[in-house]
Amino acid sequence: LVPNDARVCPFCGKADPAGPLRCPQCRSPVEKNWLACSHCGQQLQVTCTACGKKTPLEAACVHCKTSLTVICPNKKCKHSQPQADVCIKCGTPLK
Repeated sequence: LVPNDARVCPFCGKADPAGPLRCPQCRSPVEKNWLACSHCGQQLQVTCTACGKKTPLEAACVHCKTSLTVICPNKKCKHSQPQADVCIKCGTPLK
């Protein structure tokens, strides 16, 4: 019912309905311990701004539980995504 490359469930609105192990940029399958996506090169680990430790790109830091996601400021988009320079859905600058 929900396409594997869907960013948002069309029924409930949940982000990443196909599961958390997809690249946030290109939606290719990734492994939890990968540093970057083998398809597009997207970094899959970030430094947490709260505790300073490396953590996988997930909704929250695995060490201190601080949120790692940002909401696109574009009122038509509002996509929740990992911290980046631009929105991965619409291209709006995030900083």
